[in-house]
Amino acid sequence: MGIPVRIHYTLWIVFALIAWSLARGYMPQQYPGLDLATYWAIGITSAIVLFASVLVHELSHSYVAKKNGLPIARITLFFFGGVSEMTEEPQDPGLEVRMAAAGPLMSFLIAGVLGGLWYLSKFAVAPVAVSATLGYGALINTVLGVFNLLPAFPLDGGRVFRGSLWKRSKNLVGATRTATRVSEGLSVLMMLGGFVSIIYGDFFDGIWIIVLGWFIRSGAETSLRQTLLSETMTGVTVGNIMSKNVLTVPPEMSLQQVVGYYFLVYPHGGYPVVKDGKILGLITLQSIRSTPKDRWETETVRDVMIPYERTITVQPNLTVLDAMQKMARNKVGRMLVVEGDRLLGIVTQGDLVKSIRTRQELELSQVTSQSPGVSPVMSGQVGYCVQCGAQLSLGTSVCPFCNAKQPQA
Repeated sequence: MGIPVRIHYTLWIVFALIAWSLARGYMPQQYPGLDLATYWAIGITSAIVLFASVLVHELSHSYVAKKNGLPIARITLFFFGGVSEMTEEPQDPGLEVRMAAAGPLMSFLIAGVLGGLWYLSKFAVAPVAVSATLGYGALINTVLGVFNLLPAFPLDGGRVFRGSLWKRSKNLVGATRTATRVSEGLSVLMMLGGFVSIIYGDFFDGIWIIVLGWFIRSGAETSLRQTLLSETMTGVTVGNIMSKNVLTVPPEMSLQQVVGYYFLVYPHGGYPVVKDGKILGLITLQSIRSTPKDRWETETVRDVMIPYERTITVQPNLTVLDAMQKMARNKVGRMLVVEGDRLLGIVTQGDLVKSIRTRQELELSQVTSQSPGVSPVMSGQVGYCVQCGAQLSLGTSVCPFCNAKQPQA
């Protein structure tokens, strides 16, 4: 379906544990009298069937999402199973319920098919290894379907539960808070049950139940934070929060001058490089640090800057949530905000965090700040040196960087 599938390294750990526990424990008890190689073959094959089933389970979520216009970034298989990573959350409670329910329904369907084949294998006198693998596949998919129906985040049942509450109350945040409290209660019960199991001698299962309980609690808290973030920043664009009066650097300035005039004076980690109003690139602290200090007097900004073609830029109408994802994907701490070839501002991780924190503290939701229709850069409140291109305040008579006299209106 055009969805990348990633295997996290933790999957190999649990794969080995499952194969080992089946080959050395479960299968010898259920099917005694087989040789060790057969038990290991059953264990490895059954572990493959398990994670193949988890993948199909996640694909069912992704199929429903894509059919309803929600993009899926990728599917990741990891220690606890799998997760379909959506770039957008469903805006309709009915869709959330359908997406969440698709996974357990697919698990029950797989369990039914494998169970039917296991039943038929008895009459076909199939090898024990085949029958054992089919039986385990049917059992584990039934368990997978039932477990995912628990009304706890981040399990599918938690999303079904939240979607039902959301549909009835019309309040996504309230529904998420209720679902999170239920999830936390279930996680505490699971962890207590795990401790009891350890006390009564079932150490392995006890540890596993405790870890699952912790996973549910952590997932519930994460889901609540994501929902609050999404609701808080809905409708807020980069243009609302960007820094508009951006200091720019001329390309001919030496690195020593940039350090003295910019990085040691202002608290920013990077500056656009501009000449005659045209963006040439971006100079960052990393660019400076990568150049030996004995070359700072001779090297210029143009020599070490990140060229404009390689900088990450955004439009002012891009939402803050999309900007956060773009910043994370490209592993950058700042992005230039442009319109055509004109620089409107700059947005940094600090700007995003500050805006989110302020809005959450003020409990604002779906309220956008009123920004001027024309940015200071475009309205003439700043200008550029006629000789070196440095950005200057309106009315500056002499450029402090190259000492060139500036024409006055």
